[in-house]
Amino acid sequence: MTRLKSDDISSVASRITEYDAELQRKTGQSLSHIAARAAGQDAGQFDTKRFKVAVVPLSCGEGIIGGFSEAVAGIIAHLGVEVFVTATPDAAGLAEAVERGADIIFQADDFRFVAVNLRTGKTADNSVATGRGYVAALEAMCGGLEGKQVLLVGAGQVGRSAAMAMAARGAGLSVFDVKQNASYDLASDVYLRFGCRVTVETDLDAALYRHRIVFDASPAEGFLGIRHLTPEMRIAAPGIPLGIEPAAWAQAEVRTVHDPLQLGVATMLYEVGGSTGQGGG
Repeated sequence: MTRLKSDDISSVASRITEYDAELQRKTGQSLSHIAARAAGQDAGQFDTKRFKVAVVPLSCGEGIIGGFSEAVAGIIAHLGVEVFVTATPDAAGLAEAVERGADIIFQADDFRFVAVNLRTGKTADNSVATGRGYVAALEAMCGGLEGKQVLLVGAGQVGRSAAMAMAARGAGLSVFDVKQNASYDLASDVYLRFGCRVTVETDLDAALYRHRIVFDASPAEGFLGIRHLTPEMRIAAPGIPLGIEPAAWAQAEVRTVHDPLQLGVATMLYEVGGSTGQGGG
């Protein structure tokens, strides 16, 4: 998981309503509907009043990111679920969450960001949920993915989750990773699971010119430039940093789904809170 900075998330909670409106303009669907679809749920049947959620800060490793817990809580509150941030971190925070009647706990350290349903034992991992959430958003933005070729940049945890979700939706896949072995491993796993062949790309620049749907799951900055953009291009770009160069953002923004936390957190909630969610990290 990429470690966020306070500046990356400072406006997440205050802009969540505006963000949701932007998402609806781009995809035709709300944050709740996209996250529910990603988790195999029906947003209309998800009872937001059934749960109380606690966000527990963790101080281990490099420490608590300023505003992170509040940003997560703001996203969950926007979805209509009662949520609080514990006054204490770590083990004391976990005890506080249970004592205050939390059903679901969200917590993150330097290595994993997870949600746990204390009633059912279901877990959701942010990297996996983010991949699934962004595929659902990309599917809505493109009017479906079946039979369409998608270039996946990055074969890490988010990219792997996205690849599986796109293959399940019938998309054709090409993958580029700076570590070619990671691309070949992912291609092999997709073939074993879904029986579909993945094209391994070795020249990112050339691949960007040939594809009109791009899923950026890479930590690299600015690899997608103005020269690659076409009116038909649609881009899913989870997380920070952004792979679209600053000079191209003005043109790409209207056809790009991008955020540091929102889709991943929302999908996590639906995964652990639903009766048929995928969960399991």
